[in-house]
Amino acid sequence: MEHSYEVDRLGQFVVDASLSALGSSLPTLKRNVLDSIACALGALDGELIPAIRAQAEQFSSRPTATYIGGGRTSVDQAAFFNTVLVRYRDLLDTFLTPGGLCHPADNFGAVLAMAEHVGATGADFLLALAVAFEVDCRFSAQVPVMAHGLNHALQLAMSVAAAASKLLQFDAQHTASAIAASSADNVSLAAVHSEPVSNWKGISPAITGMRAVYTTLLVGRGITGPRALIEGPNGLAQLFEQPIDFHTDDHSLTAVEQTYLKQYCSLIHGQNIIDAILAIRDRHHLTGHDVAGVRLEVFEGAYDIGGGGHYGDKDHPRTKDQADYNLKYLSAVALLDGQVGPEQLETERVRRDDVQDLLRRVTVTAAADLTAAYPERTSIRVHIELYDGRTFDQEQSDFEGSPTRPMSWDRVVDKFGWLAEPFADDALQADIISAVDKLEDIPITELSGLLGAVSPAPKRPRSRGRL
Repeated sequence: MEHSYEVDRLGQFVVDASLSALGSSLPTLKRNVLDSIACALGALDGELIPAIRAQAEQFSSRPTATYIGGGRTSVDQAAFFNTVLVRYRDLLDTFLTPGGLCHPADNFGAVLAMAEHVGATGADFLLALAVAFEVDCRFSAQVPVMAHGLNHALQLAMSVAAAASKLLQFDAQHTASAIAASSADNVSLAAVHSEPVSNWKGISPAITGMRAVYTTLLVGRGITGPRALIEGPNGLAQLFEQPIDFHTDDHSLTAVEQTYLKQYCSLIHGQNIIDAILAIRDRHHLTGHDVAGVRLEVFEGAYDIGGGGHYGDKDHPRTKDQADYNLKYLSAVALLDGQVGPEQLETERVRRDDVQDLLRRVTVTAAADLTAAYPERTSIRVHIELYDGRTFDQEQSDFEGSPTRPMSWDRVVDKFGWLAEPFADDALQADIISAVDKLEDIPITELSGLLGAVSPAPKRPRSRGRL
């Protein structure tokens, strides 16, 4: 009898997946779809986006998918460009684990491109996306990828290949090959998060998604992947020194319920801090110029990634990619501007003297009790001292957007309006929201057509500073 590997069982899990396995999570998944679209639209005027679009256009072949913001391209280049958009503002969803995290929304651009490429229904797209979320999160939940020096783009290769295989209606054998082949060549390094943080931090998932789409299509032509990817010699179980089990007997597709949504342009570890700082600022009518110093107490992972710990010094951010991963900068700009939106991460704002001066008066330390509460809670403590001697303290264990305080559909509609306003008029915004709301009943081309009608450049200013 032929040996069965874990990737074979995962392939069968993907084949057997059905929309009914979402159960009551379907509205939550559609909420996250709208959130991903909001993130993408809000990035259309990003400083780096013209270069990304030019790259995608140069290497496009047969146009079978839509750029968000207009135009047609090949499926792999749509996967690349649209994934960059979702990630660019650092407003996308997050799944937290003891050994790191992943961003399930990194799957959105690639799965949307593949769904349009094959002429899928909205229901097909939702099912494939739910499969991607499940594979991404199940691997992340048990394997401390970042603790081993690797980046969470590794499991993204698996999840995009799984979703693409579902849309292509592969059997279990071809699905297993697609997942294995995509993963073997996408072992991404956590060095992308180390200082000085570069543009590659935000582009890495897009490259992974593009490669996974391309690889999966290649498997459709008969190419096989390494089935012993996980438990075989030199497999992932050996690399991580632990068994890896996707629990494929559990057919549920409910991982989306454990995702965090963001209100601020910041790494997930900064959401609670910014929320607390803005609450203190608003309640006491402070400005950043009143502040003598800020002391942040955070959990260990937040300190390591954003506070000056394992991933490097945070005293001299110069770019967007450094700023949105810097708890000192994010705290300072929140105090000065009363918001942390796209405008707070433009290069000119990051380098201005007022915020550079204030961030040097922000200290970050890891607290054992806060670390013990993670990842069930992203607890923090904020201490602000003013020049006049007054002090203000605030402790928070969660924020709106946490699984413990989920962001509602209506609030995501608000977020969508905030980010989409410069690029889509009220009628187009309403049509996109309606399409997502009824997505299981329409062809995916109805949604992609609306996203293609969005202006690639702002036509009017954003009227609100923050969500």
